[in-house]
Amino acid sequence: MEFGDSKRLIVVSNRLPVTISKDAKGEYHFKMSSGGLVSALAGAKKYMSFTWIGWPGFFIPYKDRPLVDRRLREEYSCQAVYLDDDLADRHYNGFSNSILWPLFHYHPGEMNFDEQNWLAYRQANLLFAKAIRQQLRSGDMVWIQDYHLMLLPMFVRGTIPGADEYTTNEVKTIEDTFPHDMNRPEDAISEEPLAEEDVREIKIGFFLHTPFPSSEIYRILPVRREILLGLLYSDLIGFHTYDYARHFLSSCTRILGLPTMPNGVEMDGRYAHVGTFPIGIDPGQFVDGVAKPSVQARIAQLEQRFSGCKLIVGVDRLDYIKGVPQKMHALEVFLSQHPEYVGKVILIQLAVPSRQDVEEYQNLRSTVNELVGRINGRFGTVDFMPIHFMHKSLNFEELCALYAVSDVCLVSSTRDGMNLVSYEYIACQQQRQGVMILSEFAGAAQSLNGSIVVNPWDSQQVADAIYEAVTMDSGARAENQRKLFKYISKYSSAYWGTSFVKELSRVRPTDAAAAPNLSEIKPSAPVSAPLTPVEPAPTTATAGSVVPGGVVDAAKQAVEGAVESVKGAVESVKEGVATIA
Repeated sequence: MEFGDSKRLIVVSNRLPVTISKDAKGEYHFKMSSGGLVSALAGAKKYMSFTWIGWPGFFIPYKDRPLVDRRLREEYSCQAVYLDDDLADRHYNGFSNSILWPLFHYHPGEMNFDEQNWLAYRQANLLFAKAIRQQLRSGDMVWIQDYHLMLLPMFVRGTIPGADEYTTNEVKTIEDTFPHDMNRPEDAISEEPLAEEDVREIKIGFFLHTPFPSSEIYRILPVRREILLGLLYSDLIGFHTYDYARHFLSSCTRILGLPTMPNGVEMDGRYAHVGTFPIGIDPGQFVDGVAKPSVQARIAQLEQRFSGCKLIVGVDRLDYIKGVPQKMHALEVFLSQHPEYVGKVILIQLAVPSRQDVEEYQNLRSTVNELVGRINGRFGTVDFMPIHFMHKSLNFEELCALYAVSDVCLVSSTRDGMNLVSYEYIACQQQRQGVMILSEFAGAAQSLNGSIVVNPWDSQQVADAIYEAVTMDSGARAENQRKLFKYISKYSSAYWGTSFVKELSRVRPTDAAAAPNLSEIKPSAPVSAPLTPVEPAPTTATAGSVVPGGVVDAAKQAVEGAVESVKGAVESVKEGVATIA
């Protein structure tokens, strides 16, 4: 992948990839975070200059910011976006996680729309745009991450020369809402703006790490138009799966009345390309982790502790999208129908604490605790408990050992953008060759051929899948593991990152002709009645690419993709593995 010496990538995420802490003496400490996004973008550093922009995670006093800025710039090639505590809370908790997160995961009942939180979301996005503007120069590519920053493409366009009237007005409107003391020099636009002719050379990419819901769900959002318009100032918009891309394109047609192609949207003389880029992990990190002597020793301890039992592992944040109660119900059905496995099958459920101060999450924990108590009370003995429940995080080595010692991994998400727990489990199963049971509502289900795919709402189906998993012969397990490990090894996090950046460098904003003028899109126009379903065909390129050749090429690749899907389904049926297309 060659980009040329002048290319530079600016990655923007809600949080910096650096953990900053302040000790009792007032000294700051910095540590590079570990995570999928960090490792995913490591490959891009080999080919181009790299800068990361994000919020540091807490309020840093003005007097300390020069020191923090210098350390971040010199040691980590990062720039902080400073938000005060109230703005950060309203942006992150008030709007991003209380409106967009539940809606995008098909839980609109959890939404609680508040105008002040919506204003904070716009203000935070604008401050991010100003931070980006301080860094921009000709030829840069800006890659924006996730639902916290969905207005950012528009605001970035609005802060550079050549901005259209709509974006300029939006920037001015939000700037006027800031208290006087928030318009600080460090948040101001650079005093050295780009020349007019350089604007065309700036590329903006956006990647959504969550699902994008169907247009029938998305249209519930009170600010549905504004969010879509914010994204459409991107040159490339990426999703994990073809379904998410299709839902986005459908929403653009039904809500904005814009013409769409299988690989993008036309608006105001620009073409926003849309592609699918399934994210992955760094499997080598987990393979090496399992091989460590300390992890091998821990595996031996766990094998002795659970000798004679089949272990099912569940690793989830305690979030309502993860389907933990559904998992418990299915286990109860399984043990009821197969009493011969009472005392021989154990679920080890790791529930990582999440948003413990939010009532919905507190209620979820109470529900899960009640289910654990009831099932353990019904099937447990002095010597045996069918569910081992841990409400905490585990360190990396302990997690690797838990994955490696388990015979089955059960992912029961009711909605999940991708779910990388399934990938991590597969990476740790080279020896045991365990079985992957995967919710059809996780994005990973469209990629991981060799898993048993289930509907988590169907307790009987999941119970049957558990029985199939614990009785599967070694030959079938080995073949499934071979296919699964081959996939996660090829489509790694590094592959995802380099694929997106390569595609962003290739696309052109003027690829489409005769795009409608933005002024023709009425902000107050209702969703077009009678809401005739418009579902553009999804792009079906190989993982990590978009379809550049229009409808004909897209249709051709759709047929090829369908043929491969049928082949995979037939193969799975032959092997006795339940697969949902």
